[in-house]
Amino acid sequence: MKSNVNLLRLLKVIPLIFLGGCSALGVINSVSKIYTVETKQNIAFDAHPKLQYDLYYPKSKNTNLKETPVIVFFYGGSWNRGDKSEYEFVGRRLASMGYIIAVPNYRLYPEVKYPEFLEDNIKAVKAIQSEIKKTEYAPLKPAQKFIMMGHSAGAYNAAMLAFDPTWASKIQSDKNALIKGFIGMAGAYNIYPIKDTEVQPVFHHPDYPPQSQPIQFTDQTQPPSLILSPETDTLVSIERNSQTLHDALSKTGNTSAIKSIEGTDHVTLIATLSPLLFFKGSSTEPIKEFVDNLHR
Repeated sequence: MKSNVNLLRLLKVIPLIFLGGCSALGVINSVSKIYTVETKQNIAFDAHPKLQYDLYYPKSKNTNLKETPVIVFFYGGSWNRGDKSEYEFVGRRLASMGYIIAVPNYRLYPEVKYPEFLEDNIKAVKAIQSEIKKTEYAPLKPAQKFIMMGHSAGAYNAAMLAFDPTWASKIQSDKNALIKGFIGMAGAYNIYPIKDTEVQPVFHHPDYPPQSQPIQFTDQTQPPSLILSPETDTLVSIERNSQTLHDALSKTGNTSAIKSIEGTDHVTLIATLSPLLFFKGSSTEPIKEFVDNLHR
């Protein structure tokens, strides 16, 4: 009975962690150190003090794969808040699965609006591309094509980099030579018109910029996509965003898979990557299947 009580308490605490409970978040990141991986922190990719990224990677290459997958993970926060340091648990968990994970910062509102945070994102990708070419990573055989991944607003960022060729073209002319795949978790892919007053100014409401939503690029050839949604979501509509994106990609012949993670909501979906949420549905299983299949 006592263990059940502790689980119930944990269920109540977890949402608070991601809504600003810094000490509890510290616990989650501390517990994630059970995943023993290599790390590099605060790698600068611009003179702006916020524009740094953290890198997590395995000690040795997964011999079942041709190369070590490289995933760039963008955190959410309505483009108003967030920091890479809060997502150590994501980096460690995914690196423990045999992947190289980069978690970059980007500038937030009110300092910047669309599309400036995307400019930060692609600048980070370019820096990460240069970093993994260093000889110290050679034993891992890092993949030269990256998977873009994100949660909530970060899933929007990842999708825009994966789908809109404008961003990849800032690094190399062929988007397909840079992007291997896309993983979105509870993403915002189709949010116009925006009702959330916190998000409205980020996208210049009501004068929304053209071609600024991932859903607007689904008629083009896109990389394989894995769309993970929570079981329930009161913050970002599953039907309007995750389901609509999957349907649109599938309709135009793109490879897309969608999976609902049992027992999760908008917040706890990303928290399934923490060892503290072992009793929720698994997001690591579909992620591993998707990523490994791309690199066999």
